Amino acid sequence: MPENSRRRRPEARPEEILDAALTVFSEQGFAAARVEDIARAAGLSKGAIYLYFPSKEAMLNGLVERSAGHLAKTAEAIVASGAPRDAETGLRDLLRMLFTSMADPAISAAPRLVFAEAARFPVIADFYRRQVLEIARGAMRALLEAGVGANVFRPVDADAFMRAVAGPAFAHMALTTIFTLPPDTLTDPADMADALADILLHGLKPRAPAS
Repeated sequence: MPENSRRRRPEARPEEILDAALTVFSEQGFAAARVEDIARAAGLSKGAIYLYFPSKEAMLNGLVERSAGHLAKTAEAIVASGAPRDAETGLRDLLRMLFTSMADPAISAAPRLVFAEAARFPVIADFYRRQVLEIARGAMRALLEAGVGANVFRPVDADAFMRAVAGPAFAHMALTTIFTLPPDTLTDPADMADALADILLHGLKPRAPAS
């Protein structure tokens, strides 16, 4: 009966396998994890796993596409729809999306795994760069160009801009989930995003009193 049940829902298997892989990778680390452990966690045979994913690397790539890759494409869509009309609002919307999404352990787990394993597995780092970072880089460049074109932002280096915008989201994720150093006051991710947007847009120097 369980096997027949699986035959009736083959479209669910890839997601079940990725869920199991995420659990095993998180518990054991990518290098130590075995395909048979993932198969056991998914309630499938090792052979059934290989029907969908030829390797552990393919499973981690699938996790990246499902979480961080989706975030990068969402960022691209936010910029495409909002930045031409209002670049500042586009920046704020982008940061809120990043911080709120990265606060979800199911989304941040794959980037954390990549950061932990990328030095030992350059192929994984290359996949993440192509499927996540390059898409995000293009979105950030488009946001900057829209803001400069509307005279809302001043011209700055596009790669520095990307690091200034995206870097704090990764730092917040690491401080909160890896080092267990959550913020004392800005506990809502959207509030943290708004505070960061204010610092990015206005800097740290005191503002002149309103006339």
